[in-house]
Amino acid sequence: MLSAPVSTPSQQIVLVRHGETEWSREGRHTGSTDLPLTERGREQAAALGSALAGRRFALVLTSPLVRAAETCRLAGLGSAALTRDDLREWDYGRYEGRTTEEIREERPGWTLWRDGCPDGEDPADVGARADRIVAELRAADGDAAVFAHGHLLRVLGARWVGLDASAGGRLALDTATVSILGHHREVAVLQLWNDSGPGRSPG
Repeated sequence: MLSAPVSTPSQQIVLVRHGETEWSREGRHTGSTDLPLTERGREQAAALGSALAGRRFALVLTSPLVRAAETCRLAGLGSAALTRDDLREWDYGRYEGRTTEEIREERPGWTLWRDGCPDGEDPADVGARADRIVAELRAADGDAAVFAHGHLLRVLGARWVGLDASAGGRLALDTATVSILGHHREVAVLQLWNDSGPGRSPG
């Protein structure tokens, strides 16, 4: 379990999943494959800038992968962003680029959140990376923004509230959505989750 938060109860962590890519549109597991945003994904990222306008962030973090970094830039926060390798998407190993349906043809009943990926990561591996990010966010002197990937952010949300990494399986997250982590009094909570907002549509 995570240690008690050092962040203040008023701190908010804004999580942004990157815009649409060709593989996200097709439901393919996209880990280390460094795909750019589609045209729709770029439009989604620009719309995210409106959703974040007026907010001030003491810390902005992004995955080094193009789809997240480009979303951060198009949303207007690229100049302030620090890159963190721990924000890379789940390493899917031999399942990279495959859909869940394709994987289950050879491995019936497979689920990422229980079984992990051969030659890749399991939930505990991703949880360890998320914990390092959570520690950095809680030490920030104010609100923070994080631009990253669906499965990684789902794990991050679970770990923020002290749940096992596998609990991220219960936190659906679409492309180009905003979620907010915070506190209710001293208790870490999910204040907003998977919000596409007015004028924005998830991928």
